Amino acid sequence: MTGEAGTTPRPGGGEASADCAAAANLPIRGVLIDLDGTLLDTAGDLAAAVNRMLDALGLPRVSLEAVKTYVGKGIPMLVRRALARDLAGDVDPALVARAQPLFEQAYAEESGGSARLFPGAIEGLDALRALGLPLACMTNKAERYTHELLALHGLDAYFPVVVCGDTLPRRKPDPLPVLWCCERLGLTPPEVLVIGDSLNDVQAARAAGCRVYCVPYGYNEGQPVTSLACDRVVATLAEAAAWVAAARA
Repeated sequence: MTGEAGTTPRPGGGEASADCAAAANLPIRGVLIDLDGTLLDTAGDLAAAVNRMLDALGLPRVSLEAVKTYVGKGIPMLVRRALARDLAGDVDPALVARAQPLFEQAYAEESGGSARLFPGAIEGLDALRALGLPLACMTNKAERYTHELLALHGLDAYFPVVVCGDTLPRRKPDPLPVLWCCERLGLTPPEVLVIGDSLNDVQAARAAGCRVYCVPYGYNEGQPVTSLACDRVVATLAEAAAWVAAARA
């Protein structure tokens, strides 16, 4: 069950941090937004690359729906999960060493081929920018793919700050990318809202002391987004922007 604005959800069933409690009483002054599954539907490109990798290894293909559940913790985990055909990704390291370069080569060619903006994404970004809120894009996708995707879909101009899966020593669900973005936006975590689609986003936001909204259409490793301890589930980024505007008013 999600919390309502002004309440203090308990991530993972634990006690809410003092930072989260403080955040509920401060106006939102900046927004961090996830890429895959929140702004862009990239599952088709990822599935195409995964299946090209499996073809090259002489292994059976996996479905698009399966790949959607494998997304979220970066390319190495996606590769392991596709090879193991489960979320644990427990597979021979020697096979991973053979498979990952094949995936990366395929994804370099497939990335952006079928990716599409989710409905309400641009409207939400425009509304947040109209409120004067600085924005950052926070993704576990490698930098070599991220900036090209942002530019391809006209998103690069919205994000003066971008943190990728290989920008820092640790990625989501670690709070380091959140804190890094907050620092570069000149804001404290209680002033910042994270918008994402997965447990990774919620855990990173909570550990940093930020509020977090989730969209229901992304890639949450096969689990319903309503199972997450986020502050609010929003149908689109446009709806998220409307809630932010209402709270600021």
